[in-house]
Amino acid sequence: MAVDALDTRILRLLIEQPHTSVREYARILSIARGTLQARIDRLERDGVITGSGPILSPAALGHPVLAFVHLEVTQGHLDDVGEALAAVPEIVEAFSTTGGGDLLTRVVARDNGHLEDVIQQLIQLPGVVRTRTEVALRERVPHRLLPLVESVGRTAAGGPQ
Repeated sequence: MAVDALDTRILRLLIEQPHTSVREYARILSIARGTLQARIDRLERDGVITGSGPILSPAALGHPVLAFVHLEVTQGHLDDVGEALAAVPEIVEAFSTTGGGDLLTRVVARDNGHLEDVIQQLIQLPGVVRTRTEVALRERVPHRLLPLVESVGRTAAGGPQ
C-alpha cells in the first residue's frame, strides 16, 4: 500500500493529536470530512492504522520492571510455546527471531523477585529449553513511529530521505 503525502499529514495528526475529532482533522487539513474519513478507512483496511485505544504504562499499573527474555525452543514446538506465552499476563509482546534464540519476549514485572517468578514459569513451559534475560535499565527512545511516517511521506513526495 502506497502512503502519499496527504496520508502522511493525516497520520501525523492522528499521532500528535489523538483526541481530536475527524471534523477538526478535516478543518486543519483543509479537506472534506468525507475525504478524510475515506482515507482513514483505507489506512485501517490496509493495516497501516492498527488501533486507536489508549497507550498504557505498565509502570503506572504497578509493573515498573521491564525485561527482554529470549527463549530457546525445542524444534517443532514454536507454535505451542507461542500459544502458551499468550496465557502469561506479564508478557506484553513476543516475537519469533533469528539469532541467539527462537523467541524474544518483552516482560513486565512488579519487582525483580516477580520477574524471577515469571522466568521460572517460562522455563517450565513444555518445549522451552533455556532462557536468557536482559533487564532494561532506562528507556532511551520511547516507542515512536512519527519519524518513520515523515520519512515515508518525504519518499512519497519525491523529497530527500
